[in-house]
Amino acid sequence: MVSYSDDLIRSILSRTRRIAVVGVSMNPVRPSYYVARYLDLKGYEVVPVNPGHAGEMLFGRKVVASLSEIEGEVDMVDIFRRSDAVPPIVDEALERFAGLQTLWMQIGVTHAAAAAKAEARGVTVVQDRCPKIEYQRLYGELRMGGFATGVISSKL
Repeated sequence: MVSYSDDLIRSILSRTRRIAVVGVSMNPVRPSYYVARYLDLKGYEVVPVNPGHAGEMLFGRKVVASLSEIEGEVDMVDIFRRSDAVPPIVDEALERFAGLQTLWMQIGVTHAAAAAKAEARGVTVVQDRCPKIEYQRLYGELRMGGFATGVISSKL
């Protein structure tokens, strides 16, 4: 497991404004949905990417089929796909976004060669981490089980 400093993660989260979430689900119980929704609620502009739901609306934004269909730049690409699906996503991101700052691979997602390729182009890469959990951890919102649970009832 690669170690990332809190300063690096905090820097990424503070400089990022627009995030393409590749593999986002329309199902609110799926991690990709609630992570994207959380980031949206925290003020990030989330661009949902999922070819199976292209044209549908999620969080008030149209779902696009691929990174190539996104208008304008994104600061971060957050990947919710299997590790073996990462290389073509990284290739497309590097080709499409001149100003790309960060490639983020979710928990359980890693790809050393794709990460090295992005880093060689000056892009910061985070693997096997969740920006929602990192945000909550760094800004004091993390609760039991990695969720911001709010009030915990004593009547469990």
